[in-house]
Amino acid sequence: MDATLALPLLYGLIAVALLFDFLNGLHDAANSIATIVSTRVLRPQYAVAWAAFFNFIAFLFFGLHVAQTIGTGIVDAAVIDPRVIFGALTGAIVWNLVTWGLGIPSSSSHALVGGILGAGTAKAGFGVIVWSGLGKTLAAIVLSPALGMVLALVLVLIVSWVFARTTPFTVDSTFRWLQFVSASLYSLGHGGNDAQKTMGIIAVLLYSQGLLQGGFHVPLWVVLSCQAAMALGTLFGGWRIVHTMGSKITRLTPVQGFCAETGGAITLFLATGLGVPVSTTHTITGAIIGVGAARRTSAVRWGVAGNIVIAWVVTLPAAALIAALAYAAAGLFGWAA
Repeated sequence: MDATLALPLLYGLIAVALLFDFLNGLHDAANSIATIVSTRVLRPQYAVAWAAFFNFIAFLFFGLHVAQTIGTGIVDAAVIDPRVIFGALTGAIVWNLVTWGLGIPSSSSHALVGGILGAGTAKAGFGVIVWSGLGKTLAAIVLSPALGMVLALVLVLIVSWVFARTTPFTVDSTFRWLQFVSASLYSLGHGGNDAQKTMGIIAVLLYSQGLLQGGFHVPLWVVLSCQAAMALGTLFGGWRIVHTMGSKITRLTPVQGFCAETGGAITLFLATGLGVPVSTTHTITGAIIGVGAARRTSAVRWGVAGNIVIAWVVTLPAAALIAALAYAAAGLFGWAA
């Protein structure tokens, strides 16, 4: 590649990666604020600002294990080049825009993983897949919502027992305040796990161009720019998805909102610590279903939940296909591998 073209192209791909991060914040804003908005503890405009702040400061609380997994643990880092990154980001962004437009809370995380898989295998075949990293990511598709659901369900039962002799008014007032804590924790978990995915993409792009000294790592400017892009996207919110997450699955009270957010936050903290790129969408949806089912199974609108699960299953292969097509199309326009 001509050196005079390499630097502008590099800057352009970094800008596209930050655009994905912004859209991730926009698309996944509902994950952090759906419960606190649906329980009317905060108005939407205040809720997104609250979530954006904790999205941004998340890097202060977590290591960068998820970024390492995305950068080197999905496909072999040796096959990553600007064209692969272009295909991966195109697949993830296009799928995010489609599901955002339809109001479907699909996974931005798995869209990105699918994009990396699609573009990477389009270049070098299935032999470049790092099965250990992909395996734990695929396992998290099932485990993260299941754990979120179980934790939220257990929390509802504990809270119901502890506050059994308390008046409904006192319980409602108490948990309206506690939701500020649970929403903050969930937003920290969201920012800690999701922003790292874009960090991994940018870092492996820099690594592939020989611009990282001392092996693969994530520079501080990449960390700060990714956290800022996600926080900005969260500020713009995703109101279509907020409606689906906050009211279409099940109606929530402040107690249930607290239990859902806390169960989801614990799940995200565990996954981020282990370096597993989980879906925050999957996690909070499982937690919301858990609190709804604790009341009674009929409180959950299982048809809506079922449609969301179908979107989860389709996301990874759909994003992979779009990414592979984008990679091939770039070649048709003269972008050499």
